[in-house]
Amino acid sequence: MATRKAINNSCTSLTSNCVNNLAPSGIRKFFDLVAGMEGIISLGVGEPDYVTPWHIREAAIYSLEKGYTMYTSNAGLPELRQEVSRYLAKQYGLNYAATGEILITVGVSEGLDLAMRAILNPGDEVIMADPCYVSYPACVCLAGGQPVRVPTRVEDNFELRAEAIEPYITEKTRAIILGYPANPTGAMMTRSKLAEIAELAKQYNLLVVSDEIYARLVYGIEQTCFASLPDMQYRTILLGGFSKAYAMTGWRLGYAAGHPEIIGAMTKIHQYTMLCAPIMGQKAAIEALRNGEPDIAEMVEDYNRRRLLMVNGFNAIGLTCFEPRGAFYAFPSIKITGMTSDEFSEQLLKEEKVVVIPGTAFGEQGEGHIRCCYATSVHEIEEALNRIKRFVDRHRA
Repeated sequence: MATRKAINNSCTSLTSNCVNNLAPSGIRKFFDLVAGMEGIISLGVGEPDYVTPWHIREAAIYSLEKGYTMYTSNAGLPELRQEVSRYLAKQYGLNYAATGEILITVGVSEGLDLAMRAILNPGDEVIMADPCYVSYPACVCLAGGQPVRVPTRVEDNFELRAEAIEPYITEKTRAIILGYPANPTGAMMTRSKLAEIAELAKQYNLLVVSDEIYARLVYGIEQTCFASLPDMQYRTILLGGFSKAYAMTGWRLGYAAGHPEIIGAMTKIHQYTMLCAPIMGQKAAIEALRNGEPDIAEMVEDYNRRRLLMVNGFNAIGLTCFEPRGAFYAFPSIKITGMTSDEFSEQLLKEEKVVVIPGTAFGEQGEGHIRCCYATSVHEIEEALNRIKRFVDRHRA
C-alpha cells in the first residue's frame, strides 16, 4: 500500500496547477471569520431575506406527496422549459424553442460553468468588467481560458462600455461576459450602450454570455435583455434563474437559452456532471413562473425602500455611494478612512461586528469600496449604519 509520504513524493502537487493558482473566494473568507461570533449584523450575504413564497413551496411539497422524486430529462422538465420559453417571449419578445434551445441548470452558476466549458478552447480569452462577480474569472480559468478584465469606474457608472472593450480584443478573444444589473455595484446599462457592445460582438465575431439573474430587481430604469437586441439572440448565451426574483437561492435552479448548437454542447456536459436539476425544485419553478409576478412586485418595492435607506445613510456618513439601479447591493467608497478595502472590512468586523465584503473580492478596481447587501431588514440596516458611522468617525484619515 502506498504511504502518504510516498504519494506526496511522487509529484510536486496532488492537485492541478489550475486549481492551485485559483484564489479562494474573497466573499467566503468573511463568512469564515464570522463563525462563532455573536451579535453580528451581516451585509455580506447576497441573498433575499424573504422566505420563498408559500405557493411556490407548496408546489414542491405537493410534488413530493405525489411521488415526484425521480430524475428528469437532462434538459429539464418539458413543462418547465415551455414555461421559460413563454416567459422570455412575454417579457422580452424572444422566441426560444423549449426543446433544444433551453436548458434547466443547477443555478446560474452551473449555467456559467457549462457555457465556459462548452465554448472555450485552451488559451481563449474572455472579456469581463472589473469589478465583477467572483465566479466570472474563476469559471473561465477552470475551463482553460484566460479572463481579461476591463476596468470600469464609478465616474462612468461602472458601465462596461464598447470603447473600453475594443482595445482588449485580440485574435484569442472568444466571448464577453456581461452581468447587468451588476454584482457588486448595482450598475445598469442603457439599451443604447448595450447595442454598441452588440455591434462590437458582430464586428469581431464574438459570443456574449449575459448573466441576467438580477433582471427583475430594477429601480426606476428599464432593464434590457441583451439577447433581445437586433441579431443577438443566437450570438448570446442568456443565463437566468429563480434565486433572486423569487427568493429561491437555496433551491439552486436556473436556465440557459441560446443557439441550439451551444445549448446542445452545454447539455452534453450537464448530462455527465449534474445529470439534471432536482425535480421538486423544477415543479416549484413552474409555479413561480405561472403565478409569481405579485411576489416580485412586492419584493422590488421593499428592496427599493431599503436601497434608498442604505445609499442615503452612507452618503450622510461621508462614504460617497454610487446609486445602484438594480440588484440589491450598494458599493460605497471608503477612501476617506485611508484604509484599504480589506483593512476596512476586517477592522469593522472586529470593532463593530458588521460584515461587509471588500471591493477587491471582485477585482482590482474594487479597491477603495465595500459591497453591502440591502436585502436584509430595515432594523438591521439602520443598526449597521449606526455602527459604521461610529467606526468611520474613529478612523477618518
